[in-house]
Amino acid sequence: MKTNNLTRRHFLALASKGIGAAIVSQGVLGSGVVNAALSANKASVPVEFNHGVASGDPTQNAVILWTRVSPVNAKITTDIPVSWEVATDPDFKHLVTNGNAKVSAKSDYTIKIDALGLHPATVYFYRFSSGTHFSVTGKTKTLPKGNIEKAKLAVFSCANYPAGFFNAYGLAAKQGDFDAVLHLGDYIYEYGRDGYATEHAEELERLVLPEGEIISLNDYRTRYAQYRTDKDLQALHNTAPFICVWDDHEITNDTYVDGAENHQDDEGDFGQRKLSALQAYFEWMPIRPVVEGNNEIINRTFKFGNLVDLFMLDTRVVGRDKQLSYSDYFDSEGTFDVSGFTADVSHTERTLLGKTQRSWLLDELASSNGAWSVLGQQVLMGRMLLPAAIVTQQLSREQYAEYAQLAFIASKIKAKDETVTKAQWAYFSKNKDKLTPKVMALLALPNIPYNLDAWDGYTQERETILQAGVKLKKNLVVLAGDTHNAWANNIRTHEGDIAAVEFATPGVTSPGFEYYLKLSEKDFAPTEAAITQLITDLQYFNAANRGFMTVTFTKEKVTSKWHYVDTVLSKSYKELKSREQTVESMSNSLGIKLV
Repeated sequence: MKTNNLTRRHFLALASKGIGAAIVSQGVLGSGVVNAALSANKASVPVEFNHGVASGDPTQNAVILWTRVSPVNAKITTDIPVSWEVATDPDFKHLVTNGNAKVSAKSDYTIKIDALGLHPATVYFYRFSSGTHFSVTGKTKTLPKGNIEKAKLAVFSCANYPAGFFNAYGLAAKQGDFDAVLHLGDYIYEYGRDGYATEHAEELERLVLPEGEIISLNDYRTRYAQYRTDKDLQALHNTAPFICVWDDHEITNDTYVDGAENHQDDEGDFGQRKLSALQAYFEWMPIRPVVEGNNEIINRTFKFGNLVDLFMLDTRVVGRDKQLSYSDYFDSEGTFDVSGFTADVSHTERTLLGKTQRSWLLDELASSNGAWSVLGQQVLMGRMLLPAAIVTQQLSREQYAEYAQLAFIASKIKAKDETVTKAQWAYFSKNKDKLTPKVMALLALPNIPYNLDAWDGYTQERETILQAGVKLKKNLVVLAGDTHNAWANNIRTHEGDIAAVEFATPGVTSPGFEYYLKLSEKDFAPTEAAITQLITDLQYFNAANRGFMTVTFTKEKVTSKWHYVDTVLSKSYKELKSREQTVESMSNSLGIKLV
């Protein structure tokens, strides 16, 4: 994210032109299994499979298979035949289904197959070929059906190519013991070589392509192509099916329904830029179209037997109102308009999801029967409230702590509290002049959200969802990304009842609070402790490390475990066991709570 004045991290220091990739249903091609040397695949065009393979959007009997064919001759204009195979063994001796298709420049030579007729909770192997050229073999898995005891997800977000190596992907690929990978967005970043988090790009040989900020369809395609050559990302895609949603950087920073912070007038029409970005997303990601011909709809449901109902949401494109900005609530004398801000942020019509998607989610919650109802989405839902004087940068965290302590002692002295010590008296006498009327007014301001790009900037819609969960007696779990840091929250209704728990994954490479607050290693623990103490329902926070989280569900509990790597600036890394953390939430008739 860019770091402009009063941004969240400084608070703490046209219709679609196609459905994306060529997507072919196995049912259309026929289900007869033939020999691996498929008769229809007689490609004379030399090709390579430089971008690996991927699978995604699993159901109980189907999964999307993806690859890209790279013609050796870049000037080729003819269609290229491609064959695909699915088997129950990595040697493809036991074929389950296969077929033939063609790809062309129209889909950037990407192809997606909806492989149908599969069995629930089954591991499959798949590959593509063109002529005598074969892709690597990928492994995928269908969703379970009926009564199951456990489901395990690996959760990622925020992978900035120039910021460092994708070691978190590599670490997860080595583990590989999960049912699906959730990617909660910022799979790519839009910035050019002089943009965000590029300080080490040249020395790491990770300069982005194209050189400038990506705006056109060809720009977005080129950026995806570069990302998908990364060996760690390829390894993870080879390991398990992905379930993905976009965040803002797949388009541009702080996207909302009809604009974005990082889109300027001289960059052309935002609507066209958005459609180009989404077309490339559907071409390059193993995702099944929700509405044929409409790339803007991405919300969908995945059922892991009777254990987990996973609702994937779009909090960026389809309905989000423009983010509020604290800078709009200061008068000419620098006084912050608390009442005006409070009225706007809590307006009943303010939406993050849009009416249609919100109605869909409420209907899905009402009809779901899984033991756990899980929201897979981008931004923090927990109430991340901090003193207004800190959020609006009128006082630093250190100043606030000093003045608050002075004011506390002053109140005890005024009340003739006999517990005031001599040291406190001396400290107050020496520093009492610091408690000016302006400082006292700042200390009297309420706590307000630090991040207006998150659900804290759309409070009434959050309340609607939480109240629905309470009314329906759901064990509601929220998964989030976006911030580049790890968090665990209890989430309360306006009445103070805990209605959900939240687990947020750290970034793969994008820098976090250690970058924005310029923290040294010795500062990590005290900063994390201070922030956790300031935010009432925050149970866990990691300010400094990159990685991912695994979330494991059983009938009795959900367990989130955060995994970290010790560096993203070298391909040689170690798993940072000393920073590993596990948080659990229990399921019971009275609701759920982090323990």
